[in-house]
Amino acid sequence: MFHELSKDNYFYAMSKDNEPKLKVDIGDTVKISSHDCFTGQITSEENAFEGFSWDRINPASGPIYVNDVKPGDVLKVTIETIDIADAGVMVTGPGMGVMGNRLRDMNVRKFDVDNEKGTVDFDGLQLPVNKMIGVIGVAPPNTAVNNGTPDTHGGNMDSVKVTEGAVLYLPVYHEGALFGLGDVHAAMGDGEISVSGLEVEADVTVKLEKAETLKTYHPVITDQDGIYMMVSDKDLNLAVDQSVHKMTDLLQPHTNLPLSELTMLMSLAGQTQINQVVDPKKTARFFVPRYILEHYNIELK
Repeated sequence: MFHELSKDNYFYAMSKDNEPKLKVDIGDTVKISSHDCFTGQITSEENAFEGFSWDRINPASGPIYVNDVKPGDVLKVTIETIDIADAGVMVTGPGMGVMGNRLRDMNVRKFDVDNEKGTVDFDGLQLPVNKMIGVIGVAPPNTAVNNGTPDTHGGNMDSVKVTEGAVLYLPVYHEGALFGLGDVHAAMGDGEISVSGLEVEADVTVKLEKAETLKTYHPVITDQDGIYMMVSDKDLNLAVDQSVHKMTDLLQPHTNLPLSELTMLMSLAGQTQINQVVDPKKTARFFVPRYILEHYNIELK
């Protein structure tokens, strides 16, 4: 069944206490409309922060309750389409992102998006659009987590891999999962070093299912290229290390390799990568190419 959820249904923290705005069945498809990460507060480059509230950041549309999804399950989210607005906004300034210690003034820029050509005009340079979802997840296990922070439930992972055609797997902690998403970008590089991508309103169509075989305690992405394990931690070193450990734990039961040889394979073909380095917790991902899954007949679904 097909559903729609308007951007008027949103929240700023993922929580088991959020009231569901939509209930769907396993296998249903939902078109989710979302605000930009500033909840539409920035409408011009001049005087952009007059009346601005930093409490209204990273709204996620939802939550969506998926019937018959229970704690211990894994929610399978297929991202079918991402349709973005024809303009977006960026900000950076003192204390923001990697360069914040060197910036002295707030800077706000609006950029047009040519959806037909798939480009963003930056000072005459035509940058390619790379649509991706910054905030996406389910209710966390215990206390509420604001949408600016990533963790095992997903949240603000800011991964360029969370895009059209990808499948995201999320561990479920509460009845119905309580799924939501927002903070869509028209363009952004890994790291999100300025603290924002090109922030846009969007319509995202997803299919919500329950994973049949994949079991994970951290977000996992699969796409045509392979599989990614996402881990967030205040310490990026720990996030990187744990992404490798968790991927190894996920794959080893599906091979006949001893741990030492699987480690060798991961070192030869696996890739440590970074999602973002600007949130309260930084997020790393470990990538394994699809040809390895195919060689060992690993079917994760």
